[in-house]
Amino acid sequence: GLLLSSVRNRNPVLFFEPKALYRASVAEVPVGDYELPLGKGEIVRTGTDVTLVGWGAQVHTLHAAAETVQESRGISCEVIDLMTLAPYDEELVTESVRRTGRAIVSHEAPRSAGLGAEIAAMIQENCFLSLSAPVARVCGFDTPFPLVHEDYYLPGKLRVLDAIEDTLSY
Repeated sequence: GLLLSSVRNRNPVLFFEPKALYRASVAEVPVGDYELPLGKGEIVRTGTDVTLVGWGAQVHTLHAAAETVQESRGISCEVIDLMTLAPYDEELVTESVRRTGRAIVSHEAPRSAGLGAEIAAMIQENCFLSLSAPVARVCGFDTPFPLVHEDYYLPGKLRVLDAIEDTLSY
């Protein structure tokens, strides 16, 4: 859906997809020709206590953390897959954060100068009076890393769980 939308778009489009998702993602898709709109995200898990925002492979990490914290602590996390980054679905994120009052933005890139900082700033600007805690970011570290240490570098489920705990206890 997104690839066809990208190919058929009259504007230049860069399409990236993580290779890790090729065998990890299993979902039903329509048989025929279909497109997903660029600039529209999707709520992949509804929740009431905190909004988790991510894209790409990180959405699976956020979803796993949301399931774990729901089972262990009864904390309800809303997980948003942005799906496209420029533009991203600002309205969807804003509505969700206003409902939950808390937000965590997570991505695999380094923390500094990443898109997560822009999304966190947008949340702060649009949802300031609705926030019960500062916007948190769970990102890669600000350091180069060799591929052999990728598992230590990438923000995993445990780091997301720590951010959820910190955000809810603020």
